[in-house]
Amino acid sequence: MKLTLQNQLFPSQDQAKALEATLRAFNAGADWLAGEAFAAKVANKIALQKTHYAALRERFGLSAQMAVRAIAQVCEAYKRDKTKRPRFRPLASMPFDQRMMSFKGLDRVSLLTLTGRVIVPLVMGRYQAERFSPAIGQCDLVRRRDGKWFLLVTVDLPDGTKPPTTDFLGVDLGVANIAATSDGDLHCGDDIEACRQRYATARRSLQRAAAGRLRRGKRPKNIRRKLQRQSGREARFRKDVNHCISKTLVATAKGTGRGIALEDLKGIRTRIRLRKRQRARVHGWSFFQLRSFVSYKAILAGVEVVTICPRDTSRTCNDCGVVDKANRTSQAKFRCRHCGHEAHADINASRNIRDKAIVTWPEVSQPLVRKDAA
Repeated sequence: MKLTLQNQLFPSQDQAKALEATLRAFNAGADWLAGEAFAAKVANKIALQKTHYAALRERFGLSAQMAVRAIAQVCEAYKRDKTKRPRFRPLASMPFDQRMMSFKGLDRVSLLTLTGRVIVPLVMGRYQAERFSPAIGQCDLVRRRDGKWFLLVTVDLPDGTKPPTTDFLGVDLGVANIAATSDGDLHCGDDIEACRQRYATARRSLQRAAAGRLRRGKRPKNIRRKLQRQSGREARFRKDVNHCISKTLVATAKGTGRGIALEDLKGIRTRIRLRKRQRARVHGWSFFQLRSFVSYKAILAGVEVVTICPRDTSRTCNDCGVVDKANRTSQAKFRCRHCGHEAHADINASRNIRDKAIVTWPEVSQPLVRKDAA
């Protein structure tokens, strides 16, 4: 499978200026070419290269390979949706292939700029170094808003060997509890909700202050800068929590020789009705991101992942199998009206998910080995 490794670059002041100039020229060329491609309705890389390659180099000062990469980038973006004109921000990421870059060990990388090659110091963490391979494909140069530079390296890793799966770790995904497992473990979402409320309150306060300044004819530059600094912090916190939870789930399943059974929650936001005070919390629910993290970590670890239809998993008694909406007396409490079985509602649902996975998972017979085979 393909994995993207993030590595931080530490260019000098002159190197940073050269990289930024290259980034701006590349994206300006790509944005101009996107307009030409959209006007001519051309998404073919070879056809676009024949007609616009020379103009792209002459007009924006790009090298030969930079022009080729810009054409490929525009065609890739245009093919996604041919009804819209692709746009490229001045400091959007820039792809580098093996003709435009080369690694000088694990601590330096040579990058092509408009003024020639620069060798930039690079910091690679232990996680990245363990998975790094010199035979890499395309990399992306990224400059963040705070001025930090990163190189996103795409590597191709072999999938882990999957043993025969006979049992599953059932995982119920939710909002109050981000994940509940059939082993009885709960991963609470209170920290994420507190983070969401804190940043929502801060945003409202800053936006009111900015609106007040505008009414008085003043420019709220400092407020906008603060809003920019705060943007993305909540998303990064959610991402970190999802990484930690997915790592724990995969490690538990691998350590016990089981697969992982998840709910297929596609389209759930269009199927449920919410009160006004619930909307922000539920619509900020990043269940798909958690599922994605579990999937790629499971592939690397050789753990099987299956998705199960979530229908009636929270209403079914795991003890007697009776389905009744009244069985779930509250968000956290489950009590079967038929047999009296009591359990945490999310844990009961996760055990139903595990049972569904075991029933639906195909049992593949092992090859018969003859006794006389040497």
